[in-house]
Amino acid sequence: MIAHPAFRVEPWALHETELHLDILAQSESLFALSNGNIGLRGNLDEGEPHGLPGSYLNGFYELHAQPYSEAGYGFPESGQTLINVTNGKLIRLLVDDEPFDVRYGELRAHDRVLDFRAGTLSRRAEWTSPAGRTVRVTSVRLVSLTHRSIVAIAYDVEPLDGPVNVVVQSELVANEQLPEAHGDPRVAAALESPLVPEEWLCMGTAARSGAA
Repeated sequence: MIAHPAFRVEPWALHETELHLDILAQSESLFALSNGNIGLRGNLDEGEPHGLPGSYLNGFYELHAQPYSEAGYGFPESGQTLINVTNGKLIRLLVDDEPFDVRYGELRAHDRVLDFRAGTLSRRAEWTSPAGRTVRVTSVRLVSLTHRSIVAIAYDVEPLDGPVNVVVQSELVANEQLPEAHGDPRVAAALESPLVPEEWLCMGTAARSGAA
């Protein structure tokens, strides 16, 4: 539990009424979604800033050897580390060529609600770009409890002070930069760029790649 005035106590919901970057990592854990097969940390839609990016699949892990200076009975020969898979929840927004980033311009309002009944994470933000254009961004994210392999995101952009040119980009990012792991150096080595490309192709304006 975070004792912070930005969090409101409500029945069947976790409600954050303001965005505070100093507790971003903790709020990402609180706003995580999972169905036992897919797990998504509650990172912002645009990906940055973040405390710890995270997208996980059950049973998708890195297997690495466990060396010992002296072997002992019962010592495991290998270790398993759950890895951060390709991030497919990123949505980049450009407003008149200005990237939506809560660290720049003016964040006039920011609201997130984790609905425990619906199993959704809703977000509403009003942002004024450094160029002075204001938009309202609304998103709803869910991890399906019926079809365990499905993640869905609804993303809406509404201009508040006149017409603007808007670009919305959905991205797939593999091997995201993670904070340095302290303590066991073997775990840090296992988590460094665990995904490698297997195939890719381009046809016209469409591109596809695969990693393993």
